[in-house]
Amino acid sequence: MQNRLATLRKARGVSAIDLAARVGITRQAIYAIEAGTYMPNTAVALKLARILESSVEDLFSIEEETAPVDARPFEPLDAAMPLGPGEPVQVCKVGRRAIGVAPARFPAWLPMADGIVAASGRAVLARQPDDSNRLLLAGCDPALSVLARHARDAGIDIVLANANSAHSLECLRAGKIDIAGSHLSEPISGGRLFSVITFALWEEGFVVQRGNPRRIRGIADLVNPAVRFVNREEGSGSRRLFDKLIAGAGMTAANVNVNGGTASVPGHLAAAWAVASGVADCCIAAQSAARRFGLDFIPLAAERFELVLHKRDLTRRAVQVTLEVLNRARFRRQLEMIAGYDVTRAGEAV
Repeated sequence: MQNRLATLRKARGVSAIDLAARVGITRQAIYAIEAGTYMPNTAVALKLARILESSVEDLFSIEEETAPVDARPFEPLDAAMPLGPGEPVQVCKVGRRAIGVAPARFPAWLPMADGIVAASGRAVLARQPDDSNRLLLAGCDPALSVLARHARDAGIDIVLANANSAHSLECLRAGKIDIAGSHLSEPISGGRLFSVITFALWEEGFVVQRGNPRRIRGIADLVNPAVRFVNREEGSGSRRLFDKLIAGAGMTAANVNVNGGTASVPGHLAAAWAVASGVADCCIAAQSAARRFGLDFIPLAAERFELVLHKRDLTRRAVQVTLEVLNRARFRRQLEMIAGYDVTRAGEAV
């Protein structure tokens, strides 16, 4: 998007601080819009146009987005583990060679931590975190890590907690987290206290081995006793979708060869990993989880993944900056390419 915001603002003699205050966003957001790294939503664009006595068309115009760099050749770091189409990769120039590196399929390094637990309910910290710039976000979307990386570039530390949608909302209502990620798409208890922001539109579906050797196309194919299905835990959106599909087909969970009997796994990536490692033939997960392990994906349902937070927190700087990240072109392009999500409504209030 091309814009003339800086030109018109300076021509009107309005400072970035004053304009930000009148629009109701941060000064950093004004500078980000002027730099072309932040795409304002409709309400912000209309306010800017009114304050600067211009039209939205005078301020902003659509330009063709630069296409991603395509077909850069590389050689895999490990020739025994070739990378397939759709898998995430980082390409590093080492001398004259371009080396492709896939993310580790399981935790290969110690996690980021502030310290260690010394006793029940007490921790010894190696460093004191900046609480004013830290947010705790619970959710199950694998792509929340992309948001966390871009927020870190903007000076905000997002701590991610893996939790299904129902549990994330419970934690939010209990005051244990700042933001809950959910794709239940149902009314929230005490809804007038909360704001709901679209993160992305995504698809959930069957995640199967590359080439789909079991020929799984629909829920009825899970009746085949040779098909090992790994389920998600109660309270997850994926489990609810599974229950809805089998009920609609006149089946019960007993008709399905759930790997490990009643066992379930926590999270989209954990379910997809069970398929990638050969423990199961199929699971229901987000498309981003299938891409992560280079697996095939059969879409079943289109959903909206939402970020839910207390309305009172909308004035916190850390929250404002995080929500601004949702409108940044670079973040959107990466989320669209790596996760396969529809980002056209990212940042919109529901």
